[in-house]
Amino acid sequence: MKQWIDLPPVWLLAALLLAWVQATYFPMGLSLGGAATDFLGGILAGGGIVLMLLAVYEMRRQRTTVIPHREADRLVTSGIFSRTRNPIYLGDALVLAGMILRWDAVLSLPLIPIFVWIIERRFIIPEENRLRRKFRADFARYERKTRRWV
Repeated sequence: MKQWIDLPPVWLLAALLLAWVQATYFPMGLSLGGAATDFLGGILAGGGIVLMLLAVYEMRRQRTTVIPHREADRLVTSGIFSRTRNPIYLGDALVLAGMILRWDAVLSLPLIPIFVWIIERRFIIPEENRLRRKFRADFARYERKTRRWV
């Protein structure tokens, strides 16, 4: 059961739920604005979803797992992975930021760096360590060429 609870989408849903609860029940009279933040929030959330879809497509095309904590069959460096080593996690962070803006959840803005920190510690570092051990020189070249986030 723990393996299905400790997944990035669960962490994202938890952060989204916290932001929604804060915006709905504890707005504290704070607001970032109207149409401009709604638009920016929509762009960020939509862009995050597009990043995730591009990454899943590329991983499926390369026939490797998209599930964290599993051993990768291939090192994917093509497509969106040539721009960022973690497009799905970057997409998660963008969706969170976008929804916080859309919901005008000002007090939830600190959730974004907290979420990124959790994802980096629980998923990215262990994944990169597995890739480093399995693909050695190939991963070292990829790591030098492509940044972790953007």
